[in-house]
Amino acid sequence: MRFGKIILFSVVLTMVVGTSYCAADDTPPVLYPVEKLSRGIANVALGPLEILYHTYNVTQNEGGVKGITYGPLSGICYFVCRELVGVLEIATFLFPLPGCPNDPNDAGWGYGPIMQPEWVVTPENDWGGFVYQDTAIVPQQH
Repeated sequence: MRFGKIILFSVVLTMVVGTSYCAADDTPPVLYPVEKLSRGIANVALGPLEILYHTYNVTQNEGGVKGITYGPLSGICYFVCRELVGVLEIATFLFPLPGCPNDPNDAGWGYGPIMQPEWVVTPENDWGGFVYQDTAIVPQQH
């Protein structure tokens, strides 16, 4: 029970401190742990979708026989990895990890994603615009 209170206090403290910096930059450094925590929660909650995504993608790209044999097995492997990465990101959300820089073109320690793609549901594998609507996606300026 005590450990749960410590985690809850850490989450609330991070969110309160993070909101005070929201106007400074696109992604203030204080919000990196909050993003890492939310990514970990999403990975744990939505990890089973990897089985469906991989089965569908292998079937579409390689055919039905490979889709019903290799697709689910590949999906199960990615599901297990996604769950483990999610638990690791939840457990270490307050600490930067080596090889996970905030900027994908950088190196070193950071709060960046351990696994690519960063999120389970991406615009590329969103079936029928369920999560990402065409009107909601804002193109990034480079």
